[in-house]
Amino acid sequence: MTKLEGRIALITGSDSGMGRAMAEAFAAEGADVAVTYHSDEAGAQETRRIVEAAGRRAHVCRLDVREEADVEQVFGAVQQTLGVPYILVNNAGVGAAGSDVAETTTDEFDRVMKTDLYGPFFCCRAFVRCRKAAGGGGKIVNVTSVHEAIPSPRNAAYGAAKGGLLTFTRSLALEVARMRINVNAVAPGLIRTPMTEARTEDSGTMARELPNIPWQRPGEPWEVARLALYLASEDADYVTGQSLTIDGGLEMNWGQGA
Repeated sequence: MTKLEGRIALITGSDSGMGRAMAEAFAAEGADVAVTYHSDEAGAQETRRIVEAAGRRAHVCRLDVREEADVEQVFGAVQQTLGVPYILVNNAGVGAAGSDVAETTTDEFDRVMKTDLYGPFFCCRAFVRCRKAAGGGGKIVNVTSVHEAIPSPRNAAYGAAKGGLLTFTRSLALEVARMRINVNAVAPGLIRTPMTEARTEDSGTMARELPNIPWQRPGEPWEVARLALYLASEDADYVTGQSLTIDGGLEMNWGQGA
């Protein structure tokens, strides 16, 4: 029997990168997948094709995680087409603009916080309500970052959002444990995705950054997907309120040479 046989997973931002890799991994293990995108509909349709090629059902919908009404509408549509989600992965996110705090506009701070922290809150709230009505049980995986713990100058908004998402994950895990909903986080380091392409495909940037990563390479989306698959499966039933770092040793290496 496959690890996610008969499960329904909703993965935000699954039009590319880690989200698409998770959709592929989950479908290969028996899950039907709700694929969401913000602007890349073509990418979402390709993810749909991958899920359906694995013999599973897929539902594609546009989702702006910053908007409460959007989140509620998508959860309703997924329940009508696939059924009540058993797995939620909050993968959709944006990076910061790379400016000092003194130069960061309120609009920019709001953009990052609304996407990277409010978005997971809206989705978790809708998911927990669905699972409560269904009698409990379920898995939530929040994608944070090594910057949930490591400060990054000129990216304070991003760090604030990811650090907040870590503590939100832990708090929610305590709240819903009695419902047997597991809530965990995955904290990636530098992963080769469209969001990091400008860095990972630039030899000069890699020459500067790879010495900080003991594994000496960026991670791949499928590696993060395998970790998320573990947390979404029954293998991780006794794991909750945790953040699992996947970064090639980057966080462990922070501060070396001091």
